[in-house]
Amino acid sequence: MTPSDYDHEVVEIWPENWEAFRLFQMLATQWRVSMGGPTGLDHNVLLARLDRMALEPEDRDQLDEDVRHMECAALEVMAEQRSSDK
Repeated sequence: MTPSDYDHEVVEIWPENWEAFRLFQMLATQWRVSMGGPTGLDHNVLLARLDRMALEPEDRDQLDEDVRHMECAALEVMAEQRSSDK
């Protein structure tokens, strides 16, 4: 996936999702990769980022969960892309 693949698409981010989206963006270089492709984010980095944000425990847990949902969705899209490239 490259940004040019989505030049024609407008994606709106709801305000309540903005913080989770920004955190997910910050983790863009933190994917763990095997010979088969990305396997997931480095959750050590995710947890370190969350710690630095000094959030209330429930807000921290919610952001963690939100990013994990985005991670799963991204892994599905990347797997579909690999399948279609074969």
